[in-house]
Amino acid sequence: MKTAPLLLLSLWLLASAAWAGSIVTTKHNLSVNGAGTVKAVTESEICIFCHTPHNGSREAPLWNRFSSGQTYVPYSSSTAKAHPGQPTGDSKLCLSCHDGTVALGMVRNRPAAIQIQGGLTTLPSGATRLGTDLADDHPVSFVFDAALMAADGQLQNPATLTGAVRLDASKQLQCTSCHDSHDNQFGKFLAVNNTASALCTTCHNRTYWSASLHKTSTKTWNGAGTNPWPHTSLTTVQANGCENCHRPHSAGNKPRLLNFAGEEPNCYSCHNGNVAAKNIQAEFAKTSVHSVAATTGVHDPTEDAVNPPRHVECADCHNPHAAKAQTATVPAASGDLAGVKGVSSAGTVVNPLVNQYELCFRCHGDSTNRGPARIARQVVQTNSRLDFQSANASYHPVLATGKNPNGPSLIAPWTTASRMYCTDCHNNNQGPGAGGTGPKGPHGSAYVPLLERRMELTDNQTESAAIYALCYKCHSRTSILANQSFPFHNLHAVGGDVNCLSCHDPHGVSGKTHLINFNTAYATPASNGQLRFVDLGTRSGFCDVMCHGKNHTGSTNPDFRY
Repeated sequence: MKTAPLLLLSLWLLASAAWAGSIVTTKHNLSVNGAGTVKAVTESEICIFCHTPHNGSREAPLWNRFSSGQTYVPYSSSTAKAHPGQPTGDSKLCLSCHDGTVALGMVRNRPAAIQIQGGLTTLPSGATRLGTDLADDHPVSFVFDAALMAADGQLQNPATLTGAVRLDASKQLQCTSCHDSHDNQFGKFLAVNNTASALCTTCHNRTYWSASLHKTSTKTWNGAGTNPWPHTSLTTVQANGCENCHRPHSAGNKPRLLNFAGEEPNCYSCHNGNVAAKNIQAEFAKTSVHSVAATTGVHDPTEDAVNPPRHVECADCHNPHAAKAQTATVPAASGDLAGVKGVSSAGTVVNPLVNQYELCFRCHGDSTNRGPARIARQVVQTNSRLDFQSANASYHPVLATGKNPNGPSLIAPWTTASRMYCTDCHNNNQGPGAGGTGPKGPHGSAYVPLLERRMELTDNQTESAAIYALCYKCHSRTSILANQSFPFHNLHAVGGDVNCLSCHDPHGVSGKTHLINFNTAYATPASNGQLRFVDLGTRSGFCDVMCHGKNHTGSTNPDFRY
């Protein structure tokens, strides 16, 4: 007879082991002995809050709750290929508690509602009370099949969803695809451990994700400022994965399920120097910036890349699913621009972009609301894509090597065969290109317009290495002032306080060699009615121009020729 106690002990141990991963030890145990703060006054039964052995609802086996009968606002976005309607199946059952409209103790097999401690009736406010607006929650109750996988292009094969993460009998994705209401071993009743977004990637197969920094970085929060991951217990960028930016329930930004409503805070939570090494957020407080704070909710992944309503957000330049640490050689784009749309030199969409300038041309090319030119020019052109065309008489060598074979002022390693990036001129004034330790890239600068180094835009300032530092980055000041390129450089710059930009248009000029495109605030037609530069060949030519009251008529006066 000694076998009976042993059998009872074995059964008790088995039960204890089962309970360790069961509803008994979770917040879903609403009985008086429940583990959470929301629990009954006297009711000791556990399963009764959802199930009944008799007279259950026909909506599910042995279901003991009443449907809320609410009409819900479903999730939607411009990029979604699935279009869920009203919740069905298990999701509808979950919402009988989690929409917060039905009393927790209102069950079918009790004549009166079960009383909850503290006089509580419905689920209290918080992250688990979803309400009836589900537009800020991961979509549910839609068919996930091969057709959806093909239409979306970034989903796993639904045929593989046969494990803990699975579809319902109707092949619909439901709350129970991600959550196991009886088992909380992974937290938040998740069906599988979501460290490094293992749950998310069971369904989502984002292009570029496997090599992106947001998947691979082991950076941690330094404890300063606001916790970048308030809704998870994970401590590295790699471990948080998708949840670095996204929140599957009660998201701040509904269409993208982002943590915060505004675009920038989702980036700033890490890129403020407290997780990522460089403080990008601080750059946008400088004098000249890409004005990401000027618009909210304008950017959309489906927008016209050639001519959208002109705006700039972080996601216009960076794809957070693709960005990676990869260097490049001019003109190719580096890894931080991976997976982003661009516009080619011909004005067509390139997806993804290949060259850095293709990103710049998205806004500084054919956009119709580009605004006026910063400097009044004889030849007016605000489309930078056209400025750099190799068919132009002169241009800085962004799209092609330059046309002038004589460049005595160029500082090594620059030569007349060099190509350059837009960011060789437009960049952070405290970044590595300027000899600083700040972040690279044209986020912000102390110098207008987003220049890496100082470049004064007006005349009547005493020439110095400091005020023309941007030009002197590549062009030798010694050579310029020694008149090695043009015999009157010193006279204009030192003797006349004439700005480099008063004669030269740095992007490029159609029909004008040597980047000559007069600033008409200072240069007007000469006494002969002409306003022009005539190139007579290798380092020779003349101007007809009235500049600062001085009449230059090289076409009729040999003294003004060189």
